Amino acid sequence: MDRTNPDFAKLRAFTFDVDGVLTDGGITYLDDGRELKTFNVQDGAATKQLLDAGITIAWITGRESPVVARRARELGVTHLYQGQSDKRAAFIDFHTRIGSPPELTAHVGDDLPDLDLFELAGTGIAVPNAHPAVLARADWITTLPGGRGVVRELAEHALKVRGLWSWSTTA
Repeated sequence: MDRTNPDFAKLRAFTFDVDGVLTDGGITYLDDGRELKTFNVQDGAATKQLLDAGITIAWITGRESPVVARRARELGVTHLYQGQSDKRAAFIDFHTRIGSPPELTAHVGDDLPDLDLFELAGTGIAVPNAHPAVLARADWITTLPGGRGVVRELAEHALKVRGLWSWSTTA
């Protein structure tokens, strides 16, 4: 795969960081200790579209959150790795489980721990509000920032090249 021009047609899997990619990176703590995160509903629909198209998805995050587990269940994301201080091990485990080579995976991240996964994945994708080192290493940068429709943007690219995008952008 050409790292300067990702071939979305060849991708079999996406791995996503959570905080800063699937969310805007903000965490709100309530007085009783619970936390709040905001997920984009369009990303949820796009996640289901990718899964329905046979593209495998994993979420790999350094934090542990019941909110993230709930959202993954709602969307049918069965490969959820939380509390990962070593994201590489989770990435390798994911590929062992799905039996697909890492070079056919795109990892989407925003912060320094994601650089390790950029090295393992065939394609590294960053959000525009990512750390400068992540932006410098990314093969592709989304137009939308974390938490604002990143999965939808990527799903549209991946499904269009497969002929599976049926929505017209013209009125």
